[in-house]
Amino acid sequence: MDTQTQQPAPVLNGLLPYLQVDGAAKASEFYQRAFGAKEVGRHPLDEQGRTMHIHLYVNGSSLMLADAYPEYGHPLEKPQAFTLTLTVDDIDAWWDRAVAAGTEVVMPIEVMFWGDRYGQLRDPFGVLWAMNSPVKAS
Repeated sequence: MDTQTQQPAPVLNGLLPYLQVDGAAKASEFYQRAFGAKEVGRHPLDEQGRTMHIHLYVNGSSLMLADAYPEYGHPLEKPQAFTLTLTVDDIDAWWDRAVAAGTEVVMPIEVMFWGDRYGQLRDPFGVLWAMNSPVKAS
């Protein structure tokens, strides 16, 4: 492995997002293209073709994914009232990659009242992503 691109493993404590989506394997592939995610673990498909667990690293943090398992109390419900926010150093590069991969622009990047550049995107799985980047001093 190239040590220049190797990232330390994120700490698995605190708040850890775990998304249930329709097509966890496809979501993992999309997040790798759109957000530079690295898949570091996956539990195999069940007899119905569902993925029970995928672990991704995204921008130094962990994100977990799974397909819905309604028979175990985990039905697929549309995401409601949450946003995954990525704080990044180069918002234009992150934004352009995500848009090229197929995210929908919800709120274009603007300088916000708190002084950072910020915008929102929706991925094909219905998840709202925000990007935030400090404005660089000239």
